[in-house]
Amino acid sequence: MSKIGSQEILYYIDAILKYSNYGKAAKSLYISQPYLTQVIKRVESQLNCELITRSKLPYRLTEQGKIYYQYLTSLENNYAKLLRDISDVSDIDRTVIKIGVLPSLGTYLLPLFLPDFLDKHPNCRIELTEVLPEKCERLTQNNELDFWIGQNSRNISPNLNSVSWGRHRYRAVIPRCCDLYQNDTAIIEEGSIDISKILCQKLVLTSKGSAIRKQIDQLLNVYKVEPNIIMESTEINTILKLATSNMGLTIIPESVYVKECPSEYNIYPIPIDELSLDYFIAYHSERTLTDIDNDLLDAFLTHAENVTGD
Repeated sequence: MSKIGSQEILYYIDAILKYSNYGKAAKSLYISQPYLTQVIKRVESQLNCELITRSKLPYRLTEQGKIYYQYLTSLENNYAKLLRDISDVSDIDRTVIKIGVLPSLGTYLLPLFLPDFLDKHPNCRIELTEVLPEKCERLTQNNELDFWIGQNSRNISPNLNSVSWGRHRYRAVIPRCCDLYQNDTAIIEEGSIDISKILCQKLVLTSKGSAIRKQIDQLLNVYKVEPNIIMESTEINTILKLATSNMGLTIIPESVYVKECPSEYNIYPIPIDELSLDYFIAYHSERTLTDIDNDLLDAFLTHAENVTGD
């Protein structure tokens, strides 16, 4: 019998456990039943133990079998890692750029510029880390990320450089449960509501640590409002869904799409001088930018111009 690799044995065991029948398992693997039986018996003989209990249905791994299965799985994982490591070292033309971004922000921003950038640099690989801004900032400061995409560049650490899109507005989503709600009005006229009245409503907000929340907390402090926060979430789309479901008012960037539905909620554009944000891409100030890095920054800024129309 030719030597059987760990991956094949894993396939064999998985099939046997799936079908609890050697004949059906062998058929699914395109091998004969005697051959499959012989392979399993040979391994059991080498290990001096039974791997699979066949006394009742469905078949299950024995305790020894579980240990062996875990061993085979670890071999496959290590082999896959070996191939990746060799590939990374062997492909000298391949550049890896590590980018950190908040998931909800990445959903909006990344499709706007990454496809064109990768068309220009097909050998470049992007590795995304999708976590909260505070962690992105820390990883960039520690040189564990090459770039960090976020919002509100004026709040980032002074040892980071950044380029930004400029100012963008926020919108309040005002559901029926709020006393500011206006019947059958899709969009309330900008500047017609005092910002302090918005802050006094029942609120559903992004969690502490997010860039949006930092700005809202600053506003609450400026207007000396003790907020009535009904719910918090790390996901902006969760917050939006809760607001449109009549739980409370929320404040979202204009980049987050919200369908007009005047019978359920209003959309209020907050004046940009009262509350605004800028989208940025930041990197460590000591980082020496390569030509590819500069192309990434250029792609980011070029698509900013297309979106803003500046």
